[in-house]
Amino acid sequence: VRSMAKKTLPNFSIKKHEPIGCKVTLRGLHAQEFLKTALKIIENKISATQFDENGNFSFGVEEHTDFPGMKYDPSIGIYGMDINVALKRAGYRIKSRKIEKHKVSHDHRLKKDDVISFVKEKYGVEVI
Repeated sequence: VRSMAKKTLPNFSIKKHEPIGCKVTLRGLHAQEFLKTALKIIENKISATQFDENGNFSFGVEEHTDFPGMKYDPSIGIYGMDINVALKRAGYRIKSRKIEKHKVSHDHRLKKDDVISFVKEKYGVEVI
């Protein structure tokens, strides 16, 4: 999905409605492998403030050239990226399905502590 500029910013040579970024959704094994690689780049350290109360966490990578196999291209330059991870328990789909939607109980939702312990166990992340 392309993200477009909401307004013109002459200092950065950006015009309104011009594509300035993109969003990609990864699921399954591709998402797990990408996450392992991205966590290695930030040395497997995430601040506790980067986790929210709904089972999500985010972190940033400053340079795309840190990924293996990526080389510097002068025509593109260097760009960074934000990585957002949304975790959900099995059965969470009842909230968004088309027929017979239901609310997800508070007991079934992921809490901040659940996500932190999962990330520590599965990916060996150190939470600061």
